[in-house]
Amino acid sequence: MSDRKVEYLLIGGGLASANCARWLREEGAEGEVLLVGREPDPPYNRPDCSKGYLRGEESREQPLVRPSEWWSEHDIELLTRTSVTGLDLQARTATLSTKQEVQFDKALIATGANVRRLNVDGCELEHIYYLRTLGNADAIREGVADAEEVVLIGGSYIACEVAASLTMMGKQCTMVMQEQFTLERGFGTQAGRFFQGLLEAHGVRVHGDDELERFEGHERVAQVVTRGGLELAADAVVIGAGVTPDVQLAHRAGIEIGGHGGVRCSSRLESSVPGVFAAGDICEYDSVVHDGAAMRIEHWDVAFNQGKTAALNMLGRDVPHAEVPYFFSVLGDWGELEYVGPAHEWDEEIMRGSMPGGAFTNWYLKGGVVKGALTFGRSEDLDHARRLLTEQVVLDEAERAALHDPAADLASIAR
Repeated sequence: MSDRKVEYLLIGGGLASANCARWLREEGAEGEVLLVGREPDPPYNRPDCSKGYLRGEESREQPLVRPSEWWSEHDIELLTRTSVTGLDLQARTATLSTKQEVQFDKALIATGANVRRLNVDGCELEHIYYLRTLGNADAIREGVADAEEVVLIGGSYIACEVAASLTMMGKQCTMVMQEQFTLERGFGTQAGRFFQGLLEAHGVRVHGDDELERFEGHERVAQVVTRGGLELAADAVVIGAGVTPDVQLAHRAGIEIGGHGGVRCSSRLESSVPGVFAAGDICEYDSVVHDGAAMRIEHWDVAFNQGKTAALNMLGRDVPHAEVPYFFSVLGDWGELEYVGPAHEWDEEIMRGSMPGGAFTNWYLKGGVVKGALTFGRSEDLDHARRLLTEQVVLDEAERAALHDPAADLASIAR
């Protein structure tokens, strides 16, 4: 016998669950909505962790998705510091870490991701940090208070954003990464070189084509040694080695896991179990934008939009997730990159504008079809990029020339 019953169980305390709860209520759901999250905070905007909140420019309340009173005002029960430890999908019950058993009609699994931890010599030393939560940001801010030299491990979003924030806080930052240039894996050599130059122009030292060998120190980290032979002084270290989707709960419950390591879902974000949906970092779905390809995309904005799609389909609307994935990264007050895609592979890049020294859009094409677009200071190109990604039309020579020309009107391309 279950302790209680709800119509909608939302598992995970992040943005996907929060936005799902919002749209359930806005679209007329009348049953009980229970959101269960393991973190101590209500749902918040995770990107703030590496930016304003890390730098101490925002209060603990500012990153919150909704003010505290919003949840009760919309009759949504929010349980923080609570995990779902087990699912019985035949009985449609969930066991909570509080030992309570909850029966549900429909569920969303949005358990997010866990940071990838590096197991190297010295990894147990103090003042080595990972960043995923507000609590992690608190620890880093406190831990670097008396630091002069900070080493960042990794060359993607987290390492770049934290390097920018800590530099603004007066720290000397050094990055060590496997890539030749920062952000190169997602955006290619040309764009990667530009963003690395931006970081270096503000004093960040970058060592590419290398990787971590070990940490050295007594109790507290004092030095980072790389496989290439570098010995870097380090009063603190922040590791940005990526994340892995947290699919343990779903896997134990017998839900199908896809080839990209996420919960395998239809274009409606419904899992292999009817009435059980997934969203956010764990969702591997059939993308109608990407010719039906199975996609698993990790980003704040993706979770936000998937939460809405899941809510609509919980209500029986039969809506495919047709939102073009959007990404952004803010490098302190030095600039913001925006990206739609993702282009996992491409055979042509078309530059619109000037790099370096000005605003630009870099278009990524495969077989003459737009697969992604990266902008820096040209946000006005994004709507055109979304349309071209959705249309998937092979562009002719004149249309590709228009992509290159900053003065050209993109509205007429491929319509």
